[in-house]
Amino acid sequence: MRIDSPLPAAQPVAPLPMGVVPLGETWLDQALAGGLRADGLHEFHAADPLDGATALGFALLVARLRRELDGRPLIWARQDDALGRPYGPGLVELGLDPDAVTLLMLKDGKALLRAGLDCVRDGAAAAVLLELHGRQPLLDLTATRRLALAGAASATMVLLARAQAPPSSSVLSPSAAHTRWQVAAAPSRVLPADAPGQPAFALTLLRRRGGGEGLSITLEWNRDQVSFRARTPLPGAVPAVAASGAADEQRRSTG
Repeated sequence: MRIDSPLPAAQPVAPLPMGVVPLGETWLDQALAGGLRADGLHEFHAADPLDGATALGFALLVARLRRELDGRPLIWARQDDALGRPYGPGLVELGLDPDAVTLLMLKDGKALLRAGLDCVRDGAAAAVLLELHGRQPLLDLTATRRLALAGAASATMVLLARAQAPPSSSVLSPSAAHTRWQVAAAPSRVLPADAPGQPAFALTLLRRRGGGEGLSITLEWNRDQVSFRARTPLPGAVPAVAASGAADEQRRSTG
């Protein structure tokens, strides 16, 4: 067959919607219509300065759940002046493979947001976690909308972990996030021989497209089952150690 004109160039196909990431607790997943949007933008705000590492730890675990869907690696971007440093054995203890996490260290919030957006657009990662602390004037409605649109286009979950920016303060700007959460450390169950209990998180849903604001729940992370479960705090229990290994340093610096 003779072809007088060249064939049209193949057009890129937009990725199909990725559905949701179940957290594992049936009641909560039902309230969220199945879980967190897998290609969406989600914000996790520390309830107070001492909970910065806790919010970061919860975001890392959500990223771990997201990776279960397709096996792509994770990208974690943070500022050079962030408190503490990621602790490999601590990540392993939570069920995170350090070899599957690419860590980016950026000089400031502007560089972090720019690099984060590029990573989301690239689509090589299952989730891109942006760790931000303090006032971030560049993280406005336009910036979050760009992140949300890029995540939908590349089938990538975008996670913002915010420290020293409590949801009740004036530092928060309007956001295009699909969900916005407040996160605090919750008491953990003491295991036999006084061994540390599983990490626990007190969550409050502050905003969600489709409603549901005000939902509060305490979740406990089960590393072996790679899942969260709801529970009632036990009398005399102690706060769980946050996932990043930076909690002790953060508490010392703010105490």
